[in-house]
Amino acid sequence: MSLTFHWFLPTNGDSRHVVGGGHGTPATESGRDRPPSVGYLSQIARAAEDLGFVGALTPTGAWCEDAWLTTAMVAQHTERLKFLVAFRPGFVSPTLAAQMASTFQRQTGGRLLLNVVTGGESHEQRAYGDFLDKDARYRRTGEFLQIVRELWEGKTVDLHGEHLQVADATLARVPDPIPEVYFGGSSPIAGEIAARHVDVYLTWGEPPAQVAEKIAWIRKLAAEQGRTVRFGIRLHVITRDSSEQAWAEADRLLDGFDPETVASVQAGLARSESTGQQRMLALHDGGNRDALEIHPNLWAGIGLVRGGAGTALVGSHDEVAERIKEYAALGIEEFVLSGYPHLEEAYWFGEGVLPRLQAQGLWQHPFPQAVASASAQVPFAGTGSPR
Repeated sequence: MSLTFHWFLPTNGDSRHVVGGGHGTPATESGRDRPPSVGYLSQIARAAEDLGFVGALTPTGAWCEDAWLTTAMVAQHTERLKFLVAFRPGFVSPTLAAQMASTFQRQTGGRLLLNVVTGGESHEQRAYGDFLDKDARYRRTGEFLQIVRELWEGKTVDLHGEHLQVADATLARVPDPIPEVYFGGSSPIAGEIAARHVDVYLTWGEPPAQVAEKIAWIRKLAAEQGRTVRFGIRLHVITRDSSEQAWAEADRLLDGFDPETVASVQAGLARSESTGQQRMLALHDGGNRDALEIHPNLWAGIGLVRGGAGTALVGSHDEVAERIKEYAALGIEEFVLSGYPHLEEAYWFGEGVLPRLQAQGLWQHPFPQAVASASAQVPFAGTGSPR
């Protein structure tokens, strides 16, 4: 088995400090350090592609650039990297979304993955004209995915659902290959939708015992539907040549957190309707600096200033590889990673951790021909990883 690794495109801006935002909170000032230009995001994407990441997640929300438009532009500067495009089903018709995905596949050579985000914050949804409550949004997501999947299969679709209606819907050209659907959610109704419709269930980086419970929960629900689901996890990473160097970097990031910003972000996130976000908040327990390592090498400090994924794997390359193996033993096959800044941290992980996993037979480069081609080129002075 070869594990799959994805990176992240920081369309809310990047920095040598943590860029906050998400789940109804705005991006922090540090996001202006490296604006999310197509040029900079393309640098990150090309680095991820060369290092062996399969895809790159692009977030969605009022706090960042639009995922569809951004990835369509960045795709023109890459060759093999896939794009895990996050989008919210309530903002576009299912037939148009199916058509957009089909076009994306043809124009990029099949490099689209879809991360379906139902939307956990009603106040943010209302800003986009969506006034359904949380459970209704999930039921709508189920109808949306039913329509989209049938369209992708070449069917003519008639559906008169609780929230969505289409008549004689069809696609002139179906996508090839059909994009895989990624999805996360910790509430009971989210589990039902995942079991019925998705290919990969994503969880945020909770401790292994909690992740194991989620996997067992979704597996049971999917089995009741006669389906199987793969599992992925969303984490930040701080990996260095030694454990001391990695934790020094975590401390540096923590020292850069402005107390007023932490208080403001935490107050905003405390109002979140997202079950997953509430589980993230519970991990750092008010921000006690000495209690942020919640499992060996699993650090909850990021969640003090950032909504959504709030934990990071911190340690030496060997330690981070061991934690990845620990999650893989539970059934996690895909890892969606990020780090600040995203360009440099991609190299730290790609050159430090991936070779260790490869040596143990847990990972292989998805583009071996590209690696062989690159190694055949004569390097010029000054090449190498940014540090």
